[in-house]
Amino acid sequence: MKYNIALRTVTASYFLCFSVLVVMTGCKGKGQNATATPPQKLPVITIKPGSATVTKVYSSALEGVTNVEVRPQVAGSLQKIFVDEGAYVRAGQQLFFIDDRVYRQQLNTATGALHNAEANLEAARINVAKTVPLVQNKVSSEINLQTAQMAYAAAKATVEQAQAAVESARINVAYCTITAPVNGYIGRIPFKLGSLVSSAGAQPLTLLSDIHNVNAYFSMAEGDFVNFEKQYPGNTTEQMLKKTPPVSLQLAEGSIYQEKGKITAIEGQFDKTTGSITLRATFPNAKSMLRSGNTGKILIDQQFDNVILFPIASSIEVQDKIYAFTVDDSNKVKQVMLQTAGKTGTDYIVTAGLQPGTRVVSKGFERLQDGMTIVPDTTK
Repeated sequence: MKYNIALRTVTASYFLCFSVLVVMTGCKGKGQNATATPPQKLPVITIKPGSATVTKVYSSALEGVTNVEVRPQVAGSLQKIFVDEGAYVRAGQQLFFIDDRVYRQQLNTATGALHNAEANLEAARINVAKTVPLVQNKVSSEINLQTAQMAYAAAKATVEQAQAAVESARINVAYCTITAPVNGYIGRIPFKLGSLVSSAGAQPLTLLSDIHNVNAYFSMAEGDFVNFEKQYPGNTTEQMLKKTPPVSLQLAEGSIYQEKGKITAIEGQFDKTTGSITLRATFPNAKSMLRSGNTGKILIDQQFDNVILFPIASSIEVQDKIYAFTVDDSNKVKQVMLQTAGKTGTDYIVTAGLQPGTRVVSKGFERLQDGMTIVPDTTK
């Protein structure tokens, strides 16, 4: 009996100790869970509106203000080439000479026909002068005088036709010497001495480019053009163009052309295929650094006032979409997608997704998820 009482006492003691151990372990576990994941303290900024300048970049093709195809007006063998490819020429300078022997013979023939017509005219004039007194003295009939006068008129018309033929032949002879219609640079010359050329040929003799000013043609998407029109309003295109600022030209190797240009023309309609409109900027080219056929990029600065500026470093870019984490009044974060109009320095220009006064996490957002609570740090 004493043995049973002792056994029960020992068992009860062990049970009591086990219960106390379980309770203590449970309390310890609850304390550890309560302090395992405290809210993160992250830097937070408040969005404010500001002003920014954005440089828009557009690919362009350059052309001289005047690009003239030099073509022959008469057919013949190319006898002389007075200039070389790439040479600078002035208006009126000789460029090419076509064999003119055939045209000189035509001129000689026309000149001979003119002399013959002039002789016939003189004979008709003498006949009229001789017939007039005969009619007055009633030696000859009136009809003979009328016939003589008609012959004189016909001879006079023949002289005029012969004179026109002579002038046409002279023009053809003059066309054999081809001169520069404007100042400019000679392009490629595809023909060689002895080549047969004509006005109906597919290729011109050369292309003459006047490049004292150079036009840069570039296309602007519809959205960009709408913003462009809003910045420089006007009742007419001419009024709008007067308000546009100078533009810059970035050359193919990356340098910026030293002279500023001016937008001088806007195409009348959008291209339905590309949804864009073509503009023309004109640049002075006194040193002839630019040539027709060059390519480059037009740089246009656009001013944005009272816009949302958001640091690029505080954003997340996923598959060409830009995100940020906003912080509500309860210090809970939410991921929002931003729409931007471009970059200015280290900031995005935000058009949708943020409003003035919105608080945003600026750093340490890599492991944040929607709904998480943070401790805002506004000291920075």
